[in-house]
Amino acid sequence: MGQNLRDIKRRIRSFQNTKQITKAMEMVAAAKLRRAQERAEAARPYAEKMREVIESIASGTRGIRHPMLETRPVRKTGYLVITSDRGLAGGYNSNLLRTLTKTLRERHQNSDEYVIFAVGRKGRDFLKKRGYPVIDEITGLADSPQFLDIKPIASRAVGFYAEEKVDQLYLVYNEFINPVTQRPVEKRLLPLASSEADEGDKTLYEYEPSEEEVLAELLPRYAETLIYSALLEAKAGEFGARMAAMGNATDNATELIQQLTLQYNRARQASITQEINEIVAGANALS
Repeated sequence: MGQNLRDIKRRIRSFQNTKQITKAMEMVAAAKLRRAQERAEAARPYAEKMREVIESIASGTRGIRHPMLETRPVRKTGYLVITSDRGLAGGYNSNLLRTLTKTLRERHQNSDEYVIFAVGRKGRDFLKKRGYPVIDEITGLADSPQFLDIKPIASRAVGFYAEEKVDQLYLVYNEFINPVTQRPVEKRLLPLASSEADEGDKTLYEYEPSEEEVLAELLPRYAETLIYSALLEAKAGEFGARMAAMGNATDNATELIQQLTLQYNRARQASITQEINEIVAGANALS
């Protein structure tokens, strides 16, 4: 009985230590989430304004031709996949990778029809282990990544399309909905759509030196900006998922501690009762 009590007490201490860790991780994730959410929301107006300008140029000048606006026959597709470097974030990575692998199976006959650019250690390791064609990768990004951190892989992905090494380029990442909801999404990055602007409500701009030169300069930057904006969304989603996962772990640890404490008290009461019975039995034997 004494051994059983010691085991239960040791398990209670173990769960208490786990609870302290998960609670601390939850608080850290909550603090990082606030900053990441602010950065993600701040990036949206910039990307939206660039889209507005590009659509204005493309729809206002019929003679403009640019590879990023032209739809061509799809022979090969590129996917830029954004995951996290660390785990302990619930289904954040697994849900996204499950969506990606399902899409690849349904859309392509074999791995020669697509290439993958991987951002994040979890996605890179998962894809490479299963033999997917990962041709570029970046890991170890900071919790508050800068544009220069993502620019090399973004420029290469956009360059693959411009050089016609791929005919479509998709972004696959977790879209930040709210602190407890992240949604795996696949968005076509290239070719860019140029017909979404409302002709009746379009802002007119004047351009120097020319619309063609401005468009040629803006389009690659806009594509890279969309990638960076998706990364910020994914980071906010990662911290939200980790905060929720650590919150659930803390609640589970609390519940287990309560159950073990009740079990400990019952075992201790049974031990005391047994000792009293033995004392009474011994006293009766002597009388």
